Amino acid sequence: MENFKLLKIEDSLKKSLQKMNFTKPTPIQGMAIPAALEGKDILGTAQTGTGKTLAFSVPLINKLILDKNAFALVMCPTRELATQVMDAIKSIISDKINIKSALLIGGESMQKQLRQLGNRSRIIVGTPGRINDHLKRKSLNLSATKYLVLDETDRMLDMGFTPQIEMILKFVPKDHQTLLFSATLPQNILRISDRYLNKPERISTGATSVPIAKIKQETLQVFKENKYDELIDQFLARKGSILVFVKTKRGADKMVKKLKEEGHSADAIHGDLRQSKRDRVINSFRKGLKRILIATDVAARGLDIPLIQHVINYDLPQVPEDYIHRIGRTARAGSEGSALTFLTPDDRLMWNSINKLIDPNFKPAFSGLRRDSTNKRRGKGPNNKKRKARNEKSSFGKGRQVRSSSFRDKPKSYGKNRSDKPSRDGEKKSFGFKGKSSFRDKPSRDGKKKSFGFKGKSSFSKKNDRKSSGFTNNPKYFGRKPSENTSSDSEKRKNGFMGKKKFKSRNSRPKNFSFKKHSKKRAKS
Repeated sequence: MENFKLLKIEDSLKKSLQKMNFTKPTPIQGMAIPAALEGKDILGTAQTGTGKTLAFSVPLINKLILDKNAFALVMCPTRELATQVMDAIKSIISDKINIKSALLIGGESMQKQLRQLGNRSRIIVGTPGRINDHLKRKSLNLSATKYLVLDETDRMLDMGFTPQIEMILKFVPKDHQTLLFSATLPQNILRISDRYLNKPERISTGATSVPIAKIKQETLQVFKENKYDELIDQFLARKGSILVFVKTKRGADKMVKKLKEEGHSADAIHGDLRQSKRDRVINSFRKGLKRILIATDVAARGLDIPLIQHVINYDLPQVPEDYIHRIGRTARAGSEGSALTFLTPDDRLMWNSINKLIDPNFKPAFSGLRRDSTNKRRGKGPNNKKRKARNEKSSFGKGRQVRSSSFRDKPKSYGKNRSDKPSRDGEKKSFGFKGKSSFRDKPSRDGKKKSFGFKGKSSFSKKNDRKSSGFTNNPKYFGRKPSENTSSDSEKRKNGFMGKKKFKSRNSRPKNFSFKKHSKKRAKS
């Protein structure tokens, strides 16, 4: 199909497409629309930004024009993509077509959605979670659904929507047409297609794991502590709008706060924002009011903003396939764009996985960083710990033998009666000081016992002979003469505190000292 005019669709739909200046279809549109108009189930894979939305919207609207009682259900992984799909469908529906629609997404008023469903909306676009909520409330009836679209199915499965999707499909009648679109085609998508699609027509345009050719891809090897400074340099060096992908919601908020403090026009989008706030952020970025958009992977798929000229992967994605979706936000609808990826030594494994996805013949060229990072990891690895423990164990055994032998070399009297110790014949003594035992009264050369004897003298010398240790806080002390110290000691003895008690008995107590007199004073007071 080379032109939309050649399509076998209703005239009112052709006119609305002409008004939207849709003349030449993209490859996925040229292959999917004719097959869908024939009523066939479709399993379609194509790169992001190639026009999948119009590929299922045109057959959907044409079917509802022909069958006035038919309903259509479109499921999307994220609120942004659902809103975008609804806007695309509404742009095609003219006043003559007059088909009402309802957008069922989280973060928006339930009452507003109930009013839309009460107006007999025949096109239902939403996320699996909110669609399930309406089914539980019994505010949504899917018994007349004839047209089912699963958009970005691989993303829905990655986000854990498989139970919700299976629950929704129980409410959809078996006699319906299913169009399943996905950017990638993993095994779980094939299992779902085998289970729920009836002899689907396989449509694929180009390699799903190869980015768009018009995207200029670059890498910048940096250390983690220098990433933010390099990002600021890129902002200053580049012109136009920039989409920056980070790993976490908290990281996005912190970066936006820092950028605003430094005077940059930036905003953040992630899953914790209310839907109204997310819409305002996207609209301000789409209109050019904000130049920098910091986003998590919630914005990686389906976000169609033609103004995005640069994509910067500040952090690598958790899944290799998400890299292709991230950089696919630029170079939309045939325009050109650039994608820059920051690489740190810790990103080696994920970057190799991304390159293997894009090119199966890829060989890692990150050898320098790989060697450094693996050496660091090996230093902390469990195998090295085991090796270290074995070495310590062997050395510990040897060390114990040496230590035990050293203890054995010591006197055998250790722990026994010390009276059995050898005399002063040059043999080994335990705790001996110049032939005397330290903790036992032994006879000296005179035959007299000396306690704690050292060279025949008592261990504690007279106080007059002791030298002061010098441990004092008084600075004048160190300038005093030795005579001053001795005189002070003699004065202390005169006071009677050193050798004798001041009061030998109660009779020697001063007579003018009485407890009665003291008690009287206390009584008067």
